[in-house]
Amino acid sequence: MTRLAEKLGPRTDAWATEHHDELVAVRRHLHAHPELSFAEYGTTSFLEQGLRAAGLEPRRLATGTGLVVDVGSGGPVVVLRADIDALPLADLKDVPYASTVDGVCHACGHDVHTTVLLGVARALAAVGDLPGTVRCIFQPGEETVPGGATGIVASGVLAGADRAFALHCDPSIPAGTIGLRTGAITAACDRIGVTLSGPGGHTARPQLTVDLVDALGRLITDLPGLLSRQVDPRAGMSLVWGAVNAGVAANAIPQRGRLQGTVRVLDRGAWQDAEGLVRSLVERVAATTGAEVDVDYVRGVPPVVNDSRTVALQRAAALDTVGAERVVLSPQSMGGEDFGWFADVLPIGLARLGTHGGGTSLDLHRGTFDVDESAIGIGVRFLARAALQALQADIAATRSAPARAAPPVPGDTSPHDAVDERREPDDEFSRSDRSGS
Repeated sequence: MTRLAEKLGPRTDAWATEHHDELVAVRRHLHAHPELSFAEYGTTSFLEQGLRAAGLEPRRLATGTGLVVDVGSGGPVVVLRADIDALPLADLKDVPYASTVDGVCHACGHDVHTTVLLGVARALAAVGDLPGTVRCIFQPGEETVPGGATGIVASGVLAGADRAFALHCDPSIPAGTIGLRTGAITAACDRIGVTLSGPGGHTARPQLTVDLVDALGRLITDLPGLLSRQVDPRAGMSLVWGAVNAGVAANAIPQRGRLQGTVRVLDRGAWQDAEGLVRSLVERVAATTGAEVDVDYVRGVPPVVNDSRTVALQRAAALDTVGAERVVLSPQSMGGEDFGWFADVLPIGLARLGTHGGGTSLDLHRGTFDVDESAIGIGVRFLARAALQALQADIAATRSAPARAAPPVPGDTSPHDAVDERREPDDEFSRSDRSGS
């Protein structure tokens, strides 16, 4: 039997090349018409039209925005996910496709993610012959806490699927490059607010009251250090303060002060325990100052922990898409990404799509962010091939004999072992993660 990826991969490549200008036009339309989380009505309607034009039958999610559409039928089932919302930032670029919505723009590349997934759905629908289902999910609300992915998981649309893939723009690597990593690739991100209160007083007589500013300072400096001694360093836990507010006069000790910051961690187990630990440490430090303390801790998103076998499938797809010299080890990011919730129910793999086209790097979450649009076609080809590799592997797994005691011989290219689910991924994408998550 001809391997599925070898048979259909070139067809999806050809589709992406043939429809390059159309894909760029889709991305520019989305970029010019951004919508905030759970208000993506225009975006959802636009995507519906594009999918129906390809003969597909998308279904709206219960939130009213976002879509799920199946390409093919039956099992196995592979999930592909893209996020569709924009950020509350002004677009600062002088380009024809700049945002037409004041104070809103696609500064995180979700317009590219969405365009890529639309292209994959249409490409796979065009080539046909899928021996299974590729379920494409256009997810709303990624930029919220705890993220729109929680609704996807709760809705049951992942039921029956074997694994899920996603990609994210990475302006730190060149367009035409794909970054992969086994294990934690992004961090959990929680928000913490600490409010201290006391009777207030005169700065000439701090001994008669609670020196609230001093108490805030102790929390600012002591808490991160204490935290680092309570958690395994390999968990990658980090507390960084982002806002401090207290007082209005130089000679008056205030009655109230507030700190705000984020807690980030790469290890999911440590993330589960983070809230209780942080609350305990805050109360211990505050107790030494006499200040009353109130902690507001908001759990955000979990870390994205890539499954090793799923990354092995991604790597096979990336090699076929861009070649070995353009497949790189992606560094861990302390940024948050709600795709991690998908791991509650199935193995996941998040890849990095290089978007840097030369010159000054245009970082994410800034109004100047833009991409080299040649990355769109790369994304379509890569994500389509990842889905094909997964279908191929899952079919082989159901037909093969029970797992052998020993791993397959390196270099074995027989059809049933082409992408063997029992094999560990290439060490390049796994060994460094064992020290970081």
